[in-house]
Amino acid sequence: MVTNASAQTSVQKKTSATPKIVNIVNFIRLLEPRDAAITQDVLYQTVVKQVDIMKKYKLGGTFLLQYDALMDSRYQKLLKTLPAGSFEIGGWWEIPQPLVEKAGLKWRGRYPWDWHADIGFSTGYDQKEREKLIDVYFADFKQIFGYYPKSVGSWFIDSYSLNYMYDKYGIIASSNCKDQYGTDGYTLWGGYWNQAYYPSRTNSYMPAQHAEKQLPVPIFRMLGSDPIRQYDTGLESSRQGVITLEPVYKFGGGDSTWVNWFIKSLVDDVALGFNYTQAGQENSFTWDAMAKGFEIQMPLIAKLRNEGKVKVETLVESGRWFKKTYKVTPPTSYTVAKDLPGSELKTAWFNSRYYRVNFLWEKEGLRIRDIHLFDEDLPSIYHTQAATSNECQFFTLPLMDGYIWSKRNQIAGLRLKAIINGKEVRLTGGQPIFTNTSAGSMHISWPLANVKGKFEIDLNEKDLKMKLVSAKNYDWYFDMTTAAGAKLPFQNIADKKISCSFENMSYSVKAIQGTFSAPGDGVVVRMKPQANTLSFDLSDIK
Repeated sequence: MVTNASAQTSVQKKTSATPKIVNIVNFIRLLEPRDAAITQDVLYQTVVKQVDIMKKYKLGGTFLLQYDALMDSRYQKLLKTLPAGSFEIGGWWEIPQPLVEKAGLKWRGRYPWDWHADIGFSTGYDQKEREKLIDVYFADFKQIFGYYPKSVGSWFIDSYSLNYMYDKYGIIASSNCKDQYGTDGYTLWGGYWNQAYYPSRTNSYMPAQHAEKQLPVPIFRMLGSDPIRQYDTGLESSRQGVITLEPVYKFGGGDSTWVNWFIKSLVDDVALGFNYTQAGQENSFTWDAMAKGFEIQMPLIAKLRNEGKVKVETLVESGRWFKKTYKVTPPTSYTVAKDLPGSELKTAWFNSRYYRVNFLWEKEGLRIRDIHLFDEDLPSIYHTQAATSNECQFFTLPLMDGYIWSKRNQIAGLRLKAIINGKEVRLTGGQPIFTNTSAGSMHISWPLANVKGKFEIDLNEKDLKMKLVSAKNYDWYFDMTTAAGAKLPFQNIADKKISCSFENMSYSVKAIQGTFSAPGDGVVVRMKPQANTLSFDLSDIK
């Protein structure tokens, strides 16, 4: 018999070759109109300090330039001194006044840089205007640096612009914001969680399922999102909070306990495919605000780099590796087996080109917090139309949404339950063990406490399968509950099929093994096993 300790050791040996990639990405704006104390010189000196600390620890990275900073001689001179073998210069795709006017368009902003989605981002312009903006930026970038940028990042870039940048200029990699709801007016919700994906040609937020419909530019998820807390922060508010690796945050990237926990999990916890995070910060926050976090993070990243535990790469290097390694978006996972001191929470995120799912182990038991489905045929409205609002929204197809469907005292989720001694209880247990069973499959084994046995979960890029392994047969199931009044996508809940509609798209989930019902009494959906197994094909949603 193999003990748990031995099994965990073998898992670590098996996953030790899994790449753990860190991109240090700092993006540069020329000005910050929201605070008069943040002058152009303050912003420039922030970048000087970033360069200094990266050089001190011999860390390479990526600097992405907004157009107004691109055209500033001080930034040109500073960045041209960086060794090309370690540093990359690319584009930061926010749209300031000088770029708009050089493209022959009228500036509509309140300031020379306006962060509203219909002004400061390409979503605010029609397709021909986007082409003009891109042509001006790429031509001026090449005149200054002698080549076209290979990486272009932003909080979000519309799919038409990304297509144009790739088809005409051959960009290799891109990046967008972590998942967030309403922060700064930007919602990206339900997408490929962390790592990177190939987007649909008509929807830059939606992973494509087939090579012929994907844009072959990997999009890396930015900011190093807290895999446990970020999801739930800000319930019942219109704006999510931020718990990330960004060095300006006192709880997050500016806190040594949090940083050491986050990086340890990135490096040591089991990951399928590869694990990834983005460090760095935009200069708008200023050096005084980010210095502490940088001084915590950079020596730690350098130490792990020296020990061979992480690969520190530029964004374009990671993009080239991804394109060489994956022809379509791969299955990946991000797991946390041990939380911050004082917390017993554990989590596992699993992504593929078809779906994402999140499991959260709480003191009370297992809760499936999130399931979102991906469909390359759902176009983004911004592919063909200009945004008319100062906010932007990108979504995928929800089956379980533990954030939007929750309130502070009514937390949505699929909770694992069983009938024990005639009573319904939540199943509780010990430490889940995460194992990579193949290049594209993940296994979770959770030893149970209030019944004899273990709960086992198997995931691959198409299927989710769950069963209770025990010498005794138990009546177990998952119950979905949501906050009262939550707007749900369910149109019909039949024995073997849940039919849904969201963003004018119909989709469904079918049970391979198991049944669905809507028992009421606060339970929206009940999922029961057949032959002790629940199994779904999440790739077949038409």
